[in-house]
Amino acid sequence: MTNPASDAASTAAHPPTGAYAAGHKPRSPWPALWALVIGFFMILVDTTIVSVANPAIKAALDPDTNNLDNVVWVTSAYLLAYAVPLLITGRLGDRFGPKNIYLIGLSIFTLASLWCGLSGTLEMLIVARAVQGLGAALMTPQTMAVITRTFPPNRRGAAMGLWGATAGVATLVGPLAGGLLVDGAGWEWIFFINIPVGIIAFVLAVILVPRLETHPHRFDIVGVLLSALGLFLIVFGLQEGEKYDWAAWVWGMIVAGVVVMAIFIWTQARTKNEPLVPLPLFRDRNFSVSNLAIALVGFTVTSMSLPLMFFIQLARGLTPTESALLLIPMAVLSGVLAPFAGKLLDRTDPRFLLVPGLLLVAGSLFWYATLMNTDTPIWMFLLPSALMGIGNAGMWGPLATTATRNLPPRQAGAGAGIYNTTRTIGSVIGSASIAAFMQSRLEANLPGAAEAPGGFGTGALPAFVVDGFSQAMAQAILLPAVVMLAGVVVVLFLQRPQLSSAEDWHAGHAAARAAD
Repeated sequence: MTNPASDAASTAAHPPTGAYAAGHKPRSPWPALWALVIGFFMILVDTTIVSVANPAIKAALDPDTNNLDNVVWVTSAYLLAYAVPLLITGRLGDRFGPKNIYLIGLSIFTLASLWCGLSGTLEMLIVARAVQGLGAALMTPQTMAVITRTFPPNRRGAAMGLWGATAGVATLVGPLAGGLLVDGAGWEWIFFINIPVGIIAFVLAVILVPRLETHPHRFDIVGVLLSALGLFLIVFGLQEGEKYDWAAWVWGMIVAGVVVMAIFIWTQARTKNEPLVPLPLFRDRNFSVSNLAIALVGFTVTSMSLPLMFFIQLARGLTPTESALLLIPMAVLSGVLAPFAGKLLDRTDPRFLLVPGLLLVAGSLFWYATLMNTDTPIWMFLLPSALMGIGNAGMWGPLATTATRNLPPRQAGAGAGIYNTTRTIGSVIGSASIAAFMQSRLEANLPGAAEAPGGFGTGALPAFVVDGFSQAMAQAILLPAVVMLAGVVVVLFLQRPQLSSAEDWHAGHAAARAAD
């Protein structure tokens, strides 16, 4: 709910700066975006680094078990702590300014990275990763909110193209840096590397990111608690189900989580004050469809790397660095093509990019599944990697642009928070689901593997289990492939947005300020 008096007082006390400060010629939003992209890049690099380092982390901190779901909590704890606060951190950016919240999140993320590197047990690492996820949750919505609030719709595709290119470069730098650091210095250094990057990102953000107008918001604490509880019950049940033989209480947790999330949605619809999730935003068809699609994309991208990296490193005996080199075609092609896709999106129907993009990613995963055996020459894994890179260029930026194009300025933070929440919820469920599915495929192909002496993650596998392990990982990667096909169906329901000029957009901002 807006308070015109407090808005006016806030504007008088803290005159806005940036792309559309009243009475000033708009300045270029690009320097601010470049500064924010460094922090966003660090978050993405950290995710891809950890995916490559998972076998090494398991070998160091959990070497005596054959349950892969233990080490997957290093990823799931981060994603869960990332997902839950996103709904409110977007609003915090609207209320206190995206620059301030971004800097707080960046500080937490950088310090938590130090904690991660100093962790001596798997449990401590999982806790530190959760704190790191909280920092990422504070940072991420601010990047999208600044894009939405400073770039006119007819230039936003190019900005999101940079956002997509950043993801592409991160998928290259992360695995390569992770492989080199794990092989040369130890898994701890995949976290220590964030410290200098975080300091540089902080200084640049202080200098280059403008202070934008703030809008007062009330915070739905009940909604935060309900969403946190519901997500935790679902994720814990999915990820630990195989470990506890899918006992009745596990299914009870999952069902209870679904019920709690249903109650959460019901309360959001009935909340008279400002809800955590402004449901009227979902009246925009493209916003609704894009949110569902990004959840499926998050599921796919998070879940695909686990079986692939475990297969490459344990069944084929490659080092983390060698494993990362197989991802170079994906990263290079995604990074090079994403800006062109963003510019093209400003002039065309988003489905023309999204449908082939998602289809290519799904096709690359099915291709990987056919190659995951001991007879395939290693160089052939470069081919589906290249196909996935082309698909990625038509996936990340176009989805984000389509979701945020029609958001009103004062809801930019809320919309960005919702979008990133649905993406991260998909990632959390993907991480938990692939852990359970990998374990079930291992049990099917290697009966009794969980009770066998020794453990996965301690080096190359014995020859007599390699075939069964390879089959299990090949079957596991089919799960994200099928989910991505569902994403293709979802994006077919998008509509071509009405493109407005920069003049119309600035006029709309002026009208919104006058209304406040």
